[in-house]
Amino acid sequence: MALKNETELLSRNIKMVALDLDGTTFNSAGDLSEVNAKALEEAADAGIHIVVASGRSYASLPDQIKSVRGIEFAITSNGAHVNRMQTGEQIYSDFLDPQAVREVARLKEVTGAYIEVFIDGRAYVDQVYYDEVKEHGCDYRNAEYVLWSRRPVPDVTALMLEHSSEIENVNFIYETLDKLEDARPLVSAIPDATITSSFPNNLEVGGPHTSKKSALTWLLAELGLEPDELMCCGDAPNDIAMIELAGIGVAVGNAWGGLKDHADYITGSNDDDGVAMAINKFVLNK
Repeated sequence: MALKNETELLSRNIKMVALDLDGTTFNSAGDLSEVNAKALEEAADAGIHIVVASGRSYASLPDQIKSVRGIEFAITSNGAHVNRMQTGEQIYSDFLDPQAVREVARLKEVTGAYIEVFIDGRAYVDQVYYDEVKEHGCDYRNAEYVLWSRRPVPDVTALMLEHSSEIENVNFIYETLDKLEDARPLVSAIPDATITSSFPNNLEVGGPHTSKKSALTWLLAELGLEPDELMCCGDAPNDIAMIELAGIGVAVGNAWGGLKDHADYITGSNDDDGVAMAINKFVLNK
C-alpha cells in the first residue's frame, strides 16, 4: 500500500463516501463481503452519506448492495443518473446527444463491435450477442453477470435509434484488445460525447458532460457539501475524474488503466476488503 500526504488526508472531515462497485467494492467473484458491508453500515450510522457510483444501470444493481443499510444514493450508468437507492427515483439525469447516438450506430458497423445500450435504467443487447455468451461463455468478462443484467432484443441498434433522446450510456465491446485499439480513435472522435472504460475490452460513450464526477458535483451541491468532504474509491479509468475531485481519492490495490497515478491513497485490493480498510482509516478513525 502507498500513502500520499498521510497527515493531511487524516485531517479531512469526510461527510460523503462514493464507491465504485465492480472491481472495487465487490470482490473478484462479484460479491459484497461481510467486512465491506459492515464498514458501509457503520459509516452510515455515523452520519456519512454513502453513495454507489457505478457504470451499472440501476436495474443491474444486485439486491446485496441495495440491502445494505444506509446507502442513500446510486450514481448509475457512469453518471447519467442519480437515483435514490431504495426507491430508484431519478433525481438527476444527463443523456447522449441524438447526433452522437447516430454516430454510435454507424461505428458499430464500421468497427465490428457489439454494443450495450442503457435506456431508463436497463441495459439492452442484441439477441445474437446474448446467445453467444449463453452458449460459449465469455473470456473477458463475467458471463453470468451479462446474462442476468442484459435484456436481449432482436435489433439493439434499432432500439437505440428509436430512443435516441433517452440514451444514458452505450458500451462498445470488442472480443480482442487489438480490435479495441483499432477502434479507439474512431470512437474517441464521436462529437459531444465523453469516452471512458470500465473494463479492458470496452469503450463507454456518455453524454457531453456525463461522468461520475459531474453527478457527484451535483449531489454535493444538493447536500451543501464540498469536494474536500468527499472520499471516493475506484479501480478503473471511468473512476479517475471522481478520484481527482475527492478530498481523498482512493485506488484499490488491483486498480488499472493509470488510476493509481491519480489517487491520494492506495488501499488493499478488492479481494482484501480494501474499501473497508479505507473507510476504517479515514472515516471511522479505526
